[in-house]
Amino acid sequence: MSSSISPVSSTTSTATTPATTSSASSSATSGSSAGSALITSTGIGSGLDISAIVSSLTSAYGAAQTAQLDAQQTTLDSEVSAYGSFASALDTLQAAAQGLETSSQLAGFDATVADKTVATASTDSDAVAGQYSLLVNNLATSTTLTSQAFASSSSVVGTGTLTLSVGDQSTAISIDSSDNTLASIASAINSAPGNPGVTASIITASDGARLVLSGTATGAANAVTVTETGGDGGLSSLVYDPAGGTTNLTQTQAAQDASFSINGYAATSASNTVSGAISGVTLNLVGASATNTPTTLTVTPDTTAATSSIGNFVTALNGAISTIQSLTSYDASTKTAGALNGDATLETFQNQLENILDDVNQSNPGSIKSLADLGITANTDGSYSSDATTLSNALSGSLASVASLLGGTNGIATQIDNLIQGYTETGGLLDNINQGLESSLSSVATQQTQLNAQLATYSATLTSEYNAMDTAVAQLKETQQYLTAEFDPSSSSSTSSSSSTSSLGSGTLSV
Repeated sequence: MSSSISPVSSTTSTATTPATTSSASSSATSGSSAGSALITSTGIGSGLDISAIVSSLTSAYGAAQTAQLDAQQTTLDSEVSAYGSFASALDTLQAAAQGLETSSQLAGFDATVADKTVATASTDSDAVAGQYSLLVNNLATSTTLTSQAFASSSSVVGTGTLTLSVGDQSTAISIDSSDNTLASIASAINSAPGNPGVTASIITASDGARLVLSGTATGAANAVTVTETGGDGGLSSLVYDPAGGTTNLTQTQAAQDASFSINGYAATSASNTVSGAISGVTLNLVGASATNTPTTLTVTPDTTAATSSIGNFVTALNGAISTIQSLTSYDASTKTAGALNGDATLETFQNQLENILDDVNQSNPGSIKSLADLGITANTDGSYSSDATTLSNALSGSLASVASLLGGTNGIATQIDNLIQGYTETGGLLDNINQGLESSLSSVATQQTQLNAQLATYSATLTSEYNAMDTAVAQLKETQQYLTAEFDPSSSSSTSSSSSTSSLGSGTLSV
């Protein structure tokens, strides 16, 4: 059906022009208001979740580079941790190897005295197995001098200068009227600067108080003498000077050297701790031999320390090997590789270590030429086992030969120590590797920061563009609502409908 517009329609159109102008103005105002709302509430105009859209697009935009940087950081972190585990295993192995480097740490002897009331004994690395006859005549002693009895410790003795001498050492002590009692003199002696080795004490008995002077060092050369000068002469009661003919103090014990014999050969010592009389053995004399009968001193090899040290070494060795195998492993079934699979540093160290462990030293004294002679052998899985019986026989048979194989300049333990030192020392191989890894991690962190800044800019740009679109959509909706209100009679208000009907009359409007 064709549509026609009557002349009245023209009139009607002209009549509604002011209303149209008014509505358009209202619509523009409304659109501007909606645009302002979209600045703080995105998506109102379009109905879209702009924040979610921008977030997704931004993530997609940086996904590849983010994944690459994350993968790099994960790999670097894994390598740092792996090298840390490797270095820790090396430190443990190095400490165990150092326990085998010197004979004093490995070789040991026990010294036993049959009669412990006469002496005890200890050994060092210079000891050798043997049996000795020991006779102690007397112990080394220090001087003890005792004064006459005074009424009490507060009794006045006198003033002047007391000179105490022990060997070639002496000190002069001034005594005046403020400290001239027996107790004060004892205190002055004990606190005297440069005291040559004399202590003073007071013994109070039923007949009175006595001053007792005791030398702190034993031996005939450490005899104590006391002289006095000046003052009121009262200090003369404390003089002990055999060479000068005055002995007003009583010597209750003389300073003398210890007298003993080893295998019938006489010897003396200023101290009751005797070193050097027997190679590698220190004697601690505690009493004279009863009835002039010698006792037996026996020096025997002690393999306990060596067995423990070698056991610790094998344990640490297996720990290091296990760590290397784990870090460089590859599981074909799961296609999973260790953090340092194919790493040249670990492979090189393992080869160097195996060369040292396989060393056969034909010049080593005795029958001990290799680790196998100690019962330490390699297993098919790369670890090492230790046979207790073989090790015990080797240690008992020739502890010195075992110590020579493991320690010394070219010993197996020494070589391992030096090898590890080159890897773990400051400025060593592992230190340089770790510095490189830390530098790479720092570079990745910088790239991640730059990428985050780039993504933030990209997100801001998208948000601005989507907000502009949202504002435009809001304005279009306002225009649509206006046009709908103007051309769809069913959506018009009752007043507008009545006016339009009156104006249009019986005309027909066909769109």
